[in-house]
Formats: sequence, structure tokens, C-alpha cells
Amino acid sequence: MYTQNIALARAARIALTASAILLSHALAPGHAEGSKIVVVTSFPEELTTRYEQEFEKRRPDVHVQYVWKQSRDALLELSKPDQGGADVYWAPTLANFAVLKERGAFRPIKVDRAVLPGKLANQQISDPTGRFEAYDIAGYGIVMNAPLAASEKLSAPKRWGDLARPDHARRLVMPIPAKVGFSPALYDIFLQSEGWDGGWSLLSEMASEATLLDQGALVTAQVREGKAVFGLTIDFFAASAKANGAPVEMIYPQRTAFLPAHIAMTASTKHADAAQAFIDFALSKDGQKLMMERDSMRHPARPDAYDEKPAALVDPFTLPRDLILDYDFEIGRRRPPLVTLLFDLAIVENHAENAALWRAIHAAEKKEGASASHANALAEARQLASFMPVSSAEARDVSFLGRFGSKDAIDQAAVAKWREEIADARRKARDILTNLGVAP
Repeated sequence: MYTQNIALARAARIALTASAILLSHALAPGHAEGSKIVVVTSFPEELTTRYEQEFEKRRPDVHVQYVWKQSRDALLELSKPDQGGADVYWAPTLANFAVLKERGAFRPIKVDRAVLPGKLANQQISDPTGRFEAYDIAGYGIVMNAPLAASEKLSAPKRWGDLARPDHARRLVMPIPAKVGFSPALYDIFLQSEGWDGGWSLLSEMASEATLLDQGALVTAQVREGKAVFGLTIDFFAASAKANGAPVEMIYPQRTAFLPAHIAMTASTKHADAAQAFIDFALSKDGQKLMMERDSMRHPARPDAYDEKPAALVDPFTLPRDLILDYDFEIGRRRPPLVTLLFDLAIVENHAENAALWRAIHAAEKKEGASASHANALAEARQLASFMPVSSAEARDVSFLGRFGSKDAIDQAAVAKWREEIADARRKARDILTNLGVAP
């Protein structure tokens, strides 16, 4: 019995020692809870996996755990107490970073302004208070099938408005903002560039003849395949297609913008050193170069990362300053829901009727020897065909824009009134054209 008790005691001591060793191992560098950081992101897996692997080679003591959340879900998660346990937020979502900063969700991060200017031309792309930093910058513009454009004798557009020419618009594809994530920002850039009223007039005219698409990747795909000559897009789709041999070019029209994706450290992180290390790597020259692989083709926010850039990418830091719009981020983060709603009302709904209306306007404009009254009537018909029920002052009013941040909060009676006002304006335009002998 004594011998058996000794054996049992020895076994217990061995088990206790083994447990202590396992616990000590679990808490050692490389296994401690403090060495795991949670990164909330919406970037694609092929990109995030690359960063995880390269970062953990350099810092084997830190493990990166990704939590994939799209914009709305990420905002909800990071608005929870302690930011839901997240350490880093890394995403191409302008509005979320500004809102979360206002809610005190971020702490300052350290960056080297000698290599990370935080600006592109006159555009401020990083938070001036240091709560979030630009990781990449995505350009918005026009993808063109260059050989097809040449064969059809269509000139390369230099300005957004060049696409309103009927011969260009008929060979144009455009994303629907209610369906395609990047396109509300694209159309807001367009409207900031061309002005609210003038911008909607151009959008109405070009969209009437264009093909509207409900998937962002389809824009570049249709241009690549020759089903369209031009498409409105975000540049990494076009750059990736070009890098993989497609006969496409990305055109940045005058007064376009490059909008940043950001990275930030949460205010409640318990792993600040590890989180800062991950952010440092994402913003390092080596880290920035990782986004320029053929399956990503994004523009770094760090100028010195372009020293060996792929041919498919431009260096936006070397573009003429007057090419780049001084984009109003405060308006830009608030206006996309309104732009999306108005695009549906004015462009997507009754698209075929609007196309017929604009074709009649173009036909009337070709008539020779038209009188001054004819020209005045046509000018009125143009104005009515592109009627917008929201004024430019309202489109810059923060309290007005706040009514559209949530679908549930939108006044449907107001929407119905806008729909009727648009329909009434087009009826008047058709009457004018009928009187001019070119009924739609």
C-alpha cells in the first residue's frame, strides 16, 4: 500500500509539473494571449493572408486573427464596449473611421511623416490628429478598351463630361450605386468635380445611353471582353486586368480623386505594442509593396513604395496637382446614401424612357437652321430631362444629409414626392420636344 501511495503521489507530482509546464508554455512569447491581435477588416483573403504570413515571419511572437466584417457590421462591432475585443481596424470605409473616431474608438498611432505624408496633392488622406492612417489610395475614373476605341474612332476621354457624348455614352457601362459598393463614392467624386446641378445633368445624359450594371467587377469585365469600350470604375479592377494581359487602360479624368483605405488601433486594445507592430508593418515600404501583387493591384499611401511599381499602376504622387480634386471628405462620408437614392429615382427607374428622351434632344440639336426660340426650348428640355429634386444647398447640409443615413429613417412620402416631380419634369420635356417635331 505504501509503495502504491508513493507511486500515486509521484504520478500526481508529474501531472502537476506537466500542467505547470504546459501553462507556462501557453503564456510564453508566441503563445500568450497578449501576443494575439484581432484585426477587423473587409479586405479580401488573398491580401490579408499575404500580410499575415509576412508579418508573422518578422514577428513570430505575434499571431494575427482576422475578423471579416463589411462596413455596417464592422461599425456595429467596433461600437461595442471595448470595440468588441478588436485591436486593429483595417478597411476601405471612409465613413466608419470618421464615425468611430468621434465615438472615441481609436487611440493615436505613431507614423513617420517623412515617408508617410498623409496627403496627396491638396487631399488630406490621413487623420490630422493621428487616430487613423491611410494604408492605400484607390483612384476612380474610366477603364477603356484601347484597341476597340481606336477601331471605333472614339477618342480617349479626358474629362468626366466627355462620356456624355452620344457616341461615347452608347459604348459605356456604369455601376448602379445601390448594388455596387464602390460606386456611391465614385458618383460623389463626379458630383463634387462637376458641381451638383451640372454633375446630375451629365450623369443623366450619359446614363441614358449607357448600360447599367449591378456588379462592380462586371464593368471591367465587359470592357475587357469588348462588350463595351468605356466603364466607370475603381482602378484596382482595371489595373489587375491590365497586369494579367487585358487590352485595357485606366484613365484618370481631370478632377478625379484617390480615396484612402485606413488602418487604426482601437482605444481599448490590451496589446498596443503588438497592434502598433502590425500597423508599422502594413505601412512599411515592404508592407506597402505587398498590395501591388497582380491579384491586388492597389496604390500604396507611401510614395517611396513606387520605386519598382508594376507597369499597370500609376504613381499618383507624381500626377499633376490640378488633375486631383480637393475632395471634401466631410461631405463625401455623409452624401453617398442620398446619391444612391437619387440615382435610383432619376436614372435607374424608367431608364428606357429617359434614353428615348435624350435621343430626341440630341436629334433636335442636330437640326440645321434652328431659331433662337428653338435653341431656348431645347435648353429648357435639357434642364427638365435632368431635373433633380434636391438642391445643391441641401446636398451640402449636414442635418439634411443625416436623414438618409439609415434606410428605416428615410421619409418615404418625400421619396414619393421626388419621384413624381421627376416624372412631371420629364413629361414637360417630352411636350417641348413634341412641339419641336421630335417627339420621344
